[in-house]
Amino acid sequence: MQSDFNEEADNSPRTKEKNEQPSPERRRSFITRWMNTLVQMGLGESLLRSGTNLFSIVAIAVVILLVQAFNRQTANPLSGNSNQASGSAPTVEVDINSIPALENPLVAGISRSAQIHTNIPSRPRNEITTYTVQDGDTVFGIAEKFGLEPQTILWGNYNILLDDPHSLKPGQELSILPVDGVYWEWLGGIPFGDWAEFYGVTAADIIEYPTNKIDLNTVGDYSNANIKTGTWLIIPNGKREFVNWSAPLGVTRENPASARVLGQGACEPISGGAVGYGTYVYPTNKHFLSGFDYNEKTNHRGLDFAGSEGEGVYAADAGVVVYSGWNNYGYGNMIMIDHGNGFQSLYAHLSAIYRGCGQSVGRVRESAQLAPLDVPLAHIFILS
Repeated sequence: MQSDFNEEADNSPRTKEKNEQPSPERRRSFITRWMNTLVQMGLGESLLRSGTNLFSIVAIAVVILLVQAFNRQTANPLSGNSNQASGSAPTVEVDINSIPALENPLVAGISRSAQIHTNIPSRPRNEITTYTVQDGDTVFGIAEKFGLEPQTILWGNYNILLDDPHSLKPGQELSILPVDGVYWEWLGGIPFGDWAEFYGVTAADIIEYPTNKIDLNTVGDYSNANIKTGTWLIIPNGKREFVNWSAPLGVTRENPASARVLGQGACEPISGGAVGYGTYVYPTNKHFLSGFDYNEKTNHRGLDFAGSEGEGVYAADAGVVVYSGWNNYGYGNMIMIDHGNGFQSLYAHLSAIYRGCGQSVGRVRESAQLAPLDVPLAHIFILS
């Protein structure tokens, strides 16, 4: 009987409570089944994302709490400064005269303000500059580029340009003076003072000009300066007359002898013939300039009218032809008309000539056509 009693299960409350608690294996099995159920329902990814976000929030909160606890434990370095706890303290009076002077005095500097653009001042030129003529260059443009007067370009390069702005060609090497004036060769034969006076300056202006590099110890008397012949000298602010070989004045029907220096187109004396009206019409079909305007400073006493190659050139006023043929000084085929009233007109750069010596021409287009153009430019002089 005793043995049967011992084999029966223990029905005490403690034993029953112990038997009712789930084992760890059962708890893990329950969590696994729950996770599998959520995955099967398609909530696994959402659960993972929510868990990650929750973990991040908890981690941030823990960090904040730790930082606050650390700050509370750190002592305030200013808490022990009793001098600043109470109000303002009285200021100690200082005698400024008792302060020793500085060994190195202050040096006033140059103030500099910020600027968007930096302006570099142009330095004055002290030497002659060599400039190579480019396509599209003019005497006016080159002069403006170097801050000079147009006539200085001609007066500094007579051997190349011969006082004619139309002689400018690409590839030419020009001497650009550092100042306005004349560049000329001293050939001797006359007192140096007279030579300087011819250009409107004094001998001292030339001799003492630094760029000429004349030794003042050897020059002697300025009026008869000891300067080697063949020396090229800058004549600052000097002036001279232009040499007008290509377009002489005063060629009339009665006395055409002065035209003989122009070339083979000179005519013999002519009597009678048409007389001009004293007013002028356009000598080309186009009524605007293409090239140079009238400008005495550059020895350009004519007008360059626009035109097309082969277009007709007409007499600007009635008169008589006193030159018809080739010109030896750069104008090619040329016609000159004496208008009989103290004026003449000159027509250059012609491809052919329709009117000869002694012929009278009117101002009407049909009877006044002189020639066609050789180039797209009609170079017209009105001379007196």
